[in-house]
Amino acid sequence: MCAKSVEKYNHDHTVITYDSLLQGNKDFVAAALNEDPEYFKRLSEGQQPPVLWIGCSDSRVPANQITNTNPGDIFVHRNIANVVTHSDMNLLSVLDYSVNVLKVKHIIVCGHYGCGGVNAALGDTQVGLIDNWLRNIKDVIRLHEREMSTIKDPELRSKRLVELNAIESASNVAYTSIVQNAWANGQELAVHAWVYDLKTGIITDLKVSAASANDLSPVFKMNVGK
Repeated sequence: MCAKSVEKYNHDHTVITYDSLLQGNKDFVAAALNEDPEYFKRLSEGQQPPVLWIGCSDSRVPANQITNTNPGDIFVHRNIANVVTHSDMNLLSVLDYSVNVLKVKHIIVCGHYGCGGVNAALGDTQVGLIDNWLRNIKDVIRLHEREMSTIKDPELRSKRLVELNAIESASNVAYTSIVQNAWANGQELAVHAWVYDLKTGIITDLKVSAASANDLSPVFKMNVGK
């Protein structure tokens, strides 16, 4: 396997190669040091990001770039279609570290319109191993079947499912023992659902934030003590 033979054009029609990635890193370092000679020294001393971002793996949705933030500002977990499940030990480990070690103040689940995972979940074509992962999104369709059945336009159905998937995933974050224990201990922490529009670059707050156990359905509230 020869990685150097792989070439791709970015949106500026610049050829992206194995070697150009390494050169890009050198250019990044030079530019950063030119602006601030202590930049990397400070980064290496530790991180205290106030935000955990749970987003889609889609290459067009980089958390720092679309929020105009810097390295060290956002702790990031990404997977196909920004799904949050209580059996995903990778995500739960990230969540636990973010809440209990980094002490983040905000957890944001951000979906995006035009999500390939969401669109695949709307169909009935077998894709492969990922079909098992997409079952989680199909469960969102089932939970909101009445609303989804009234939306006939394919693009609008996709957009609404993107929103509902982000909302359900944010709810699943709030339902974890990790978050509920943090609230019980008086930790300042809020969970939010957002959606990003690839066509405009705009993020929309879906207005379903939770900042305490009082914001949860009684079914999921845990009797946790300090």
